[in-house]
Amino acid sequence: MIIIPAIDLHKGQVVRLRKGRFDEVTVYGTDPAAVARSFQDAGAERIHVVDLDGSVEGRGMNVQAISSICAEVGVEVELGGGIRTVQAARAAFDLGVTYAILGTVTARDPATTVAILKQFPGRVGIGIDALDGRVAVGGWKELTTRTASELARQYEPFHPAFIVYTDISRDGMLAGPNIEATAALAREVTTPVVASGGVGGMEDIRALLEADGIFGAIVGKAVYEGRVDVAEAVRLSRQAARP
Repeated sequence: MIIIPAIDLHKGQVVRLRKGRFDEVTVYGTDPAAVARSFQDAGAERIHVVDLDGSVEGRGMNVQAISSICAEVGVEVELGGGIRTVQAARAAFDLGVTYAILGTVTARDPATTVAILKQFPGRVGIGIDALDGRVAVGGWKELTTRTASELARQYEPFHPAFIVYTDISRDGMLAGPNIEATAALAREVTTPVVASGGVGGMEDIRALLEADGIFGAIVGKAVYEGRVDVAEAVRLSRQAARP
């Protein structure tokens, strides 16, 4: 399992939201590139970036910050938030990101989702954000009737690079990830599944490492609050990966 530290962008700043609420924002930094560099220096092989404003507006908003992150580090960068067209995915790749993550478009426009997956094979992930089992879209402001499992199976034939599964009720709460639901989803598909939301400390990292079938874990607020040391988490993940 790989450790993927997160950088959430809002108005060019590094922030975290509680349960995706924009009225509960905590600012952790004003230099996203410097934060990314610190994660790389700690041994992270991939960094998860979310354009929070883009997720609401439906288009790239924190372009300068994203570009600066990609220019600063040599590790993989995955980007989600507002990528809903082939053109938007191409623009993200032009900024230097390694992977584009599709969210809202997967529930609203399957044809466009498939077109993006086919246009950029191996470089597109699917972000599935769920609340009480139902998929949420539009910056988590709209709940659909779809389940995470249904959405994952729908796109499995088109070979997404990975699935990021986020339990919204736990995001930014430091209450522990929903390992059971994440592992259950991983058992249903062959696409690698990444856990997101709720990691509150090193004990959660260890629990995720012991779970079967989880490809990676995104860690956000716990890092900024000093509850998870990225270097130590990476060391543990590499140790667990050894035969």
